[in-house]
Amino acid sequence: MTITENAPAGAATGADGVEHVDVLVIGAGVSGIDAGHHLRERFPDKTFAILEKMPGRGGTWWTHRFPGARSDSDLFTYGYAHKPWRGPSIATSEEITNYLDEVIEEDDLKAAIRYRHEVTAASWSSSDHRWTLDVLRGDTGETVRMTCDFLWMCQGYYNHQDPYRPEWPGMEDFRGVIVHPQTWPEDLDWEGKRVVVIGSGATAATVVPAMAEKAAHVTMLQRTPTFVAAVPKTHELAVQLRALDIPEDWTHEILRRAYIEQFNELTRMCLETPEEARQFLLGEMRPYLPEGYDVEKDFNPGYRPWQQRIAVVPDGDIFTAIKEGRASVVTDTIDTFTETGIRTSSGQELEADIVVSATGFNLSALGDIPFTVDDEPVDVSQAVTWRGIMISGIPNMAYVFGYFRHSWTLRADLVSDLVCRLLAHMEAKGATTVTPTLRPEDADMEIRPWSDPENFNSGYVMRSQHKMFKQGDRAPWTHMHEYAEERHTLPAADLDDGSLQYR
Repeated sequence: MTITENAPAGAATGADGVEHVDVLVIGAGVSGIDAGHHLRERFPDKTFAILEKMPGRGGTWWTHRFPGARSDSDLFTYGYAHKPWRGPSIATSEEITNYLDEVIEEDDLKAAIRYRHEVTAASWSSSDHRWTLDVLRGDTGETVRMTCDFLWMCQGYYNHQDPYRPEWPGMEDFRGVIVHPQTWPEDLDWEGKRVVVIGSGATAATVVPAMAEKAAHVTMLQRTPTFVAAVPKTHELAVQLRALDIPEDWTHEILRRAYIEQFNELTRMCLETPEEARQFLLGEMRPYLPEGYDVEKDFNPGYRPWQQRIAVVPDGDIFTAIKEGRASVVTDTIDTFTETGIRTSSGQELEADIVVSATGFNLSALGDIPFTVDDEPVDVSQAVTWRGIMISGIPNMAYVFGYFRHSWTLRADLVSDLVCRLLAHMEAKGATTVTPTLRPEDADMEIRPWSDPENFNSGYVMRSQHKMFKQGDRAPWTHMHEYAEERHTLPAADLDDGSLQYR
């Protein structure tokens, strides 16, 4: 075997020209870079590569180019446990990718990441104890093959190429421009233009105040409201600690714990006393809006607080734009597009030069990559999750799916720890294969949807239930637990309870 040029140390190519690594990570976003850090730290002798189909790192932070793109989670919890965050609590996409660049540099991951490498098929062979992947190289247009002993799916949950785009009557008659935030045109000029943003979620809450800085006026047209929470862009405690010249890793840990406890308390309130939580959230919004504003109409959803994500806005920027008259909210449905804008079902005419369809995204199940196990196609919708990390019947494969309420990275860190513990456990047992398998005592287990609508029912979740894997009614076949629980249960997960078969 010979070492391939630009391959990670130890990666080898056999006589058949196929490169092999011990672990192959799919995706160079927040989860994939985190996986790379843990592999580098825990297994210095293992070979690994990170395949990313985009031209750059960051995942959503690479693809999201719309105005004002930023986090809607605080960076002290969205950042990694091992890498102190030194910036404001709510950060721009550029600040986040700069942070990721530092991690890539510090962990020497640059040589391990292959950009413009898209996995188009993944096949497991039990006789060979390994995965074979077909990989389309965007730089050359050729398809190459790679093999690995363990596959780590860190591709996120967005279908970046196919966002959710509803069709409305009259769209072909509109003389203006219709854009979707996931495919934002670089040359779009909205200065002095009339803009209508369709949607009410985190993206709309980001785009509206950002565009309102230069637009003639921005109208957020929403079918139903979303809970919106104004938070300080920079936490007062961070300012105090930095003024005292406290070490950054101390500041990071203190703020991290403070934010975790804050969100734990809000989550508890939303689940146990939802009406109290509703009035709390509405009361927090009122001081930011014009006197007499109908908060109930525009910012009071019909669902329980936290049944969908709460849109976080730094320093209440969208409320400021509304208060200053640069933006407004219309809660109504669309009757039809017209030549000059949109007519709502109540008959209101919204004139627009630009319409932004901030209508969400389509969820991707394991990157929509076709999987086979021993030449049999895998239908993940018929499989069951193992702790929200592995899938029944699929050997040597783990995936990362973060929290809906807490920061995604909190779970990515927990998953990375467990996957590395599993890899070490396999080594100790002399096992080459591990497969989640239902036990005899699970024969009567109730199979439940991927997401319980009573727990979380955002549009992109409900639209994708049919293609996602299922969960059971007992551990370890459940998922979507809160961080307050999983921070204890995942590190203590029993790897020898019979739900994992080793060979």
